[in-house]
Amino acid sequence: MLTTLAKRTLPPQSIDALKQFRDSDQGLRAARLLQRFRDVAQLRWLGLIRLSPHLSSVHYALFSSAFAREHQGVVDGRWKYLKDKEQARSSQFLLRRNVHRLEKGLLMRPRKPVFALDFIEETVEVYRLTISAYANGATPADADAGEVIWARDVLARYFEAVAPHPTVDRARRVVEAIQFPPALSYASERGCRTLAPYARDLEQPPSVGYDALYELAKRRRSVRWYRREPVPRELIDRAVQVAAQAPSACNRQPFQFRIFDQPNIVQEIVSLPTGTPGYRENIPVVVVVVGRLSAYFDERDRHGIYIDGSLATMSFILALESQGLSSCCINWPEIGSLEQSMAELLGLEPNERVIMLVAVGYPDPEGQVAYSHKRSLGQLRTYNRL
Repeated sequence: MLTTLAKRTLPPQSIDALKQFRDSDQGLRAARLLQRFRDVAQLRWLGLIRLSPHLSSVHYALFSSAFAREHQGVVDGRWKYLKDKEQARSSQFLLRRNVHRLEKGLLMRPRKPVFALDFIEETVEVYRLTISAYANGATPADADAGEVIWARDVLARYFEAVAPHPTVDRARRVVEAIQFPPALSYASERGCRTLAPYARDLEQPPSVGYDALYELAKRRRSVRWYRREPVPRELIDRAVQVAAQAPSACNRQPFQFRIFDQPNIVQEIVSLPTGTPGYRENIPVVVVVVGRLSAYFDERDRHGIYIDGSLATMSFILALESQGLSSCCINWPEIGSLEQSMAELLGLEPNERVIMLVAVGYPDPEGQVAYSHKRSLGQLRTYNRL
């Protein structure tokens, strides 16, 4: 701001003199002293307010807007969560969360004779409204029939398992009155087993041993140089299918892989991150991993998009590597102007937050990768240390 003000108010000769002073030894010493003063002042101020969450909140409310977009995103996410709940969208985070909660209750040992009393009627009502939307042809383009079949099978297992109770009996009557759409019934018949909790077949060892997995992890490196060769979408889709198997809190999966392989769009997107100059021109595919804060009913889960999105992305890039493709995770810092540009470019809602970008392509055999020495085992883990 001061630089802009100086350019507008000072004559060119004065600006040139200031630039010469800035680049001189005296100017550099003055800049270091000024930075030192700022560091000491910040150290003392932050040392004071860090002791109180209220003072910390006052600091960011009055002196910094660093969390402003996150605040807006969380608020917008809660609003959209409640709006979707009212409208009973066919693919709804509330339904996914509650059905998974029922699954966890079913697999507990010992299993309680009656459980989920505080949310079974809510779950059944959302399930009923979702089925109604399918029956009326009001399903959105991203509807997932498997999600509804999963809910049906888990609810059936739940009502088989729990003991009689007035709340359970009311919910059971609602489910029994639901007419399952024929199209969904047909889809469910194609599977060979129910989508309720099951015991895994552990007779056979894993198809991928530790040594192979470790070698794959070591082979994966951040690749910035790619062959000028199109990447088959089938390979990317296969990697996304692997990513879908990553663990996710309450099975919400609050993320989406936005994939771009049209050259002009790719270049427009990869020009936004601060770390891509020098190699972005040869990136053939870019993936923007977007988290949806609308998956959560409470602020306590606001970091879930970053955890679940990162777990899925790690599986995604290992799956790419297993198919001969390479990748580079591109950091997405919290910079307001870049956030705004990306939101406008991708048409993101305030509750949709960019987690990271991933460059994808066939590696150039002559391109080098960083050695990137990894921290030792002793630095990375401890046992039972309090």
